[in-house]
Amino acid sequence: MARVVRVGCAVLAGVWFLAAEAGENPCVREVDGTRRLACYDRMFAPPVVAPVATADERQAEYSLLSKRWELLPDDKKGTFQFQYHAPIYLLPVHYSDSVNRNAHSPTLGSVSSAIAPFGATELDWKSVEAKFQLSFKVKALENIVGGNGDLWFGYTQQSYWQVYNKDMSAPFRETNYAPELVNTWRTDVDVLGMKMRLLNLGLIHQSNGKSGAVSRSWNRLYAQAGFERGGLAVLVRPWYRLKEDAEKDDNPDIENYVGRGDLTVAYKFGGHEISAVARHSLRGGADNHGSAELSWAVPISGSLRGYVQAFTGYGESLIDYNHRQTTIGLGISLADWL
Repeated sequence: MARVVRVGCAVLAGVWFLAAEAGENPCVREVDGTRRLACYDRMFAPPVVAPVATADERQAEYSLLSKRWELLPDDKKGTFQFQYHAPIYLLPVHYSDSVNRNAHSPTLGSVSSAIAPFGATELDWKSVEAKFQLSFKVKALENIVGGNGDLWFGYTQQSYWQVYNKDMSAPFRETNYAPELVNTWRTDVDVLGMKMRLLNLGLIHQSNGKSGAVSRSWNRLYAQAGFERGGLAVLVRPWYRLKEDAEKDDNPDIENYVGRGDLTVAYKFGGHEISAVARHSLRGGADNHGSAELSWAVPISGSLRGYVQAFTGYGESLIDYNHRQTTIGLGISLADWL
């Protein structure tokens, strides 16, 4: 065997020598001995093979939150590109067990007082209607400081349509408009076995565009931390309401019903996504209120999914901020939290 190896090496050396004599070996043209030796080292050095990432390493690099918020360099799409923000869905069937036919607030009074001169005591809303939500965001600035920090403009619209209420000419019962500014920062912090991927700092205005007894609006500053592990994401968002003059405040006690923050948990698996959003007043006694919303998206084709949504508590919409109800809706979605 050793003899075979020696013969093989001699043959290779001969081939190399002939190639060198033919001018195909660039190292023979090096006059300086040190550079010529370095040339040979490069020529005969074994090829460098990049290490293959393990499954855990590939999972650590892949981030659903980064895809949604463009946190990592490979996920960046540049500025002024429309992206999904909150879930986008259409629920042709949306049922409430307690329709709010006489909306009221501490400062504006009630609907019944406004329509009493017309001989009515409440509005004839039906318990089944359609509900839909549109939501997008656009990045205005990218990599504000040292390759980090993006500024987004977001917009979300949620509408409740009495499409089956022919007696009232199928009006929109309520529409909520929510423009916002979000400053997103990429983070890399391990917390309780999860990776904290982002920190959002935001300013959001929400209103229903109405006047009189059914006018509702408020402004909030918030901070949102996003945590992730595999297909599981957790978003924690406390907020602070910007105060208004008492005589101009449509809903001064809204925080005691809608809450002072929310918690969103989303889990994506095999094309499905299950999500839950919980809000609470963070108060006790008479101000102890909140809500919970559970959604399930089921794959149909491409981005189109079947969608089931259930809600219970206060504040499904602004007009219902101090009204408790349980609702369930069935329809389709185009985008979810992840």
